[in-house]
Amino acid sequence: MTEMITITLPDGSAREVAMGTTPAQIAADIGPGLAKAALAAKIDGELRDIMRPLTEDTELALVTSRDEEDALELARHDYAHILAEAVQNLFPGTQITFGPSTDDGFYYDFAPAGDPFTDEDLPKIEEEMQRIIAADKPLRREVWQRDDLIARWQKDGETFKAEWAAELPEGDEITVYWSGNDWMDMCRGPHLASTGKLDPKAFKLMRVSGAYWRGDQRNPQLSRIYGTGWLNKKQLGAHLVRLEEAAKRDHRKLGQEMDLYHIQSEAQGSIFWHPKGYVIWQALEQYMRRRQIEADYEEVKTPQLMDVRQWEQSGHWGKYSENMFAVPDEVPDAESDGPVVTGTSDMMAIKPMNCPAHVLVFRQGIKSYRDLPIRMAEFGCCHRNEPHGALHGLMRVRQFTQDDAHIFCTREQLIEEVGLFCDMLDRCYRDLGFENYAIKLALRPDKRIGSDEMWDWSEQSLRDAVVATGRDTEEYGWEELPGEGAFYAPKLEFHLTDAIGRTWQVGTIQTDTVLPERLDATYVGEDGERHQPIMLHRAILGSFERFIGILIEHYAGKLPLWLAPTQAVVATIVTDANPYAEQVVERLKAAGIRVEADLRNEKINYKVREHSVGKVPNILVVGMREAEEGKVALRRLGQKDQEFLTLDEVVAMLKNEALPPDLKSVA
Repeated sequence: MTEMITITLPDGSAREVAMGTTPAQIAADIGPGLAKAALAAKIDGELRDIMRPLTEDTELALVTSRDEEDALELARHDYAHILAEAVQNLFPGTQITFGPSTDDGFYYDFAPAGDPFTDEDLPKIEEEMQRIIAADKPLRREVWQRDDLIARWQKDGETFKAEWAAELPEGDEITVYWSGNDWMDMCRGPHLASTGKLDPKAFKLMRVSGAYWRGDQRNPQLSRIYGTGWLNKKQLGAHLVRLEEAAKRDHRKLGQEMDLYHIQSEAQGSIFWHPKGYVIWQALEQYMRRRQIEADYEEVKTPQLMDVRQWEQSGHWGKYSENMFAVPDEVPDAESDGPVVTGTSDMMAIKPMNCPAHVLVFRQGIKSYRDLPIRMAEFGCCHRNEPHGALHGLMRVRQFTQDDAHIFCTREQLIEEVGLFCDMLDRCYRDLGFENYAIKLALRPDKRIGSDEMWDWSEQSLRDAVVATGRDTEEYGWEELPGEGAFYAPKLEFHLTDAIGRTWQVGTIQTDTVLPERLDATYVGEDGERHQPIMLHRAILGSFERFIGILIEHYAGKLPLWLAPTQAVVATIVTDANPYAEQVVERLKAAGIRVEADLRNEKINYKVREHSVGKVPNILVVGMREAEEGKVALRRLGQKDQEFLTLDEVVAMLKNEALPPDLKSVA
């Protein structure tokens, strides 16, 4: 007698089917339209192959292209496998290694039998991938014993796959996926039912780069091929347009054109700010300082170097030392000229973060519950030993400054403090031109300090705080991220959406009970006893360097007037107008406008074009007629028309427009 199992569908209805029935068969029973559209299945919430037999009572949801997140993950995983198959078809002897999906596509690492691959190889690889997709080859799951698979990989000359399989526990069953009957790869899956489920016009290979096996430069070098993959041609086209727009907005390109900063090998990962770039920095810092004063923060300044023993006590040395710069604390030897260094007790570390130093400031003097909350802010310069290959313009650096702050409060004050922070963050982001942001709760990682009870309370406190602010909604993209918290605390992350739809994780607030305990921070409670405060780590901009990079790309260099390095240029048509141009400059300077004069003996169109490339928001053109009438011809960046205004009018207008948003509301 055939054993039956119960399948419960999302609408609550149940079906009795024979054990071994596949989700594809259930889709066909429901209707031909669903059978054609179904790509995979969710079995009790877990994504599975649509052809994988069902063996027990389960809740089943069929995945179609409307379930875009799951469908894209499947498609990109398949594109990676098809890429590997295509490369091995075209370049016999090439070994395969890893091939994951990414946020917008996929990549695969190869060990070529001959020369490394180049971008010139990509068109023919794409063509072979399209042939494999058109062949509609079934993608079939198979379970192997570990030792049998190792032997197969060794027989086929796949030494990297054999090494990978050999590291899995002995006796484990390992899944592989066949493409037809002539190519396979080791993979957990899931996959689509066949290669023909993919759109052959919805992917593109982007570039080739170098990589190392297991990401370790001591290991063999590989060729990595990147691709982007989507569900249809329209999605691919939209993505390529976004990439083109992103290239135009690249802060590295615009930073050079606007003469904001440079980077050079003598200070790898650190920024040489030019005068114009530092104007943006100062305007941003002054704005944040005003907002912090308004919110009752006290500003401090703490040391760059602290004894490694302090970092050991805080827990950073044990969990984060590989990312820290440490230097010997040289102790003179009385009998020689050389230093004596005897281990970590004689080492100093450059701070990667400000938190422990702020606890040490808090500990100075006895604190009472009446003193709390204490909101301590610092524009603190930090250093982190990022790998050279990870460095990227302003976005990933080794030296950076944060708008860092720590709030010391009681447990009862926590929800209100998180709410006040969220309100402040909301004002700042809107002032800076970001209307949309998402809130994510990053939960405990595997590598952490503190008890499970502490983590339970800390995570729940942040959930409760977000609920209290009314931001636990779809509008704010609320979700939880398992394993993404800091090693000492869970955190709320704030993800900005920029002008072309990209997201950037910027602000954060963390509930920390570990550091106050480890560094013995206490206050005297209403009961006269010592208690440990809750420490909220918070930042709105995060790294100034990175946030300025985000601003440049968000605005494509056309920064709001209050942030623009040069707010206006007065350009002459003829040299006879130079004296009047200088008068205009002096009037604007007196009104607080950052203005320059362009008195060069060049054609006015040349001057306008040059300053437009430099993203100057306002160009005031003056000739003899303007000098005689006391007027200027105002050209706005990006606009063809110009308006003729009196000098008094343009000074008053630009003075008002150049006010930072928080000061405009006061004015």
